[in-house]
Amino acid sequence: MRFGAEEGDAGKRLDHFLQERLANYSRSRIQAWIKEGRVLVNGSAAKASHLLRAGESIDASPMELPPLEAAPEDLPVEVLYEDASVIAINKPAGLMVHAGAGVRSGTLVNRLVHRFQSLSQVGGALRPGIVHRLDKETSGVLLVARTDAAHRHLAAQFAARTVEKIYLALVRGSIRAESGKITEPIARDPVRRTRMTAKAPAGRAALTEYRVLKRFSGFTLLEIRLGTGRTHQIRVHMADMGHPVAGDRLYGPAKTAAARMFLHAARISFVSPATSARVTVESPLPEELQQWLAGMVSCEPSQEKSPRI
Repeated sequence: MRFGAEEGDAGKRLDHFLQERLANYSRSRIQAWIKEGRVLVNGSAAKASHLLRAGESIDASPMELPPLEAAPEDLPVEVLYEDASVIAINKPAGLMVHAGAGVRSGTLVNRLVHRFQSLSQVGGALRPGIVHRLDKETSGVLLVARTDAAHRHLAAQFAARTVEKIYLALVRGSIRAESGKITEPIARDPVRRTRMTAKAPAGRAALTEYRVLKRFSGFTLLEIRLGTGRTHQIRVHMADMGHPVAGDRLYGPAKTAAARMFLHAARISFVSPATSARVTVESPLPEELQQWLAGMVSCEPSQEKSPRI
């Protein structure tokens, strides 16, 4: 849809302007379109707070309305751990956690509502039980809350940074240091709205720690510990160092022969809301990633570090 800003529209916020013309859509939905780059002002992405000038052209490409709640689907779910308050799922690569970006079915949530009778509703009817998330192409362990109380308990642990999250990542190139810490703030890319960036003037605090597990010809295998949970955090921080995650088409080379991205949530440690005991759940490295490593040329034939998972 295309609109033109007239003299009377000068000075209006972009989201307010669109809400006036698209009364059937909520302001939050319109703001979501803007964040996802579905609204262009004079051909370029703009913020919701952009103040219009007379004569500017506004193009909007709305998303279809999502379902009001997640529908149950009889599809497989691999459970790594469960108690009365929480379930730990082994999420495969290629599976979206919940509906979004035009995807309404086949998500992890669709599987969860079929498998389990009751899940937390704190996150809403489209995201029952979801306390945190993994990118679609990231595999590994993910926590799901059974009750609202458990959800709030786990969310508080994430906020306090007492949940330990360990990932395995194969990155391009050879990282010089054996270990390191990245603290660059992360914000949404103002131009490519599907990306995040560590180069924006302002962003949210982020902490990524890494250590080298093994060096290969042209690649480095890392164990990564997250201190925060920003969108695409590992992918952004690694790319900002000049070592994008192998197979990452968004932050690395667009053309790659890799079938998937080499990023795996290998371990998570938290306090169970049901038992108050510290629980550690591990997810084994998927077969396709094991095969990937097996086919690589090692640069450390004598001493090989092992992942602490």
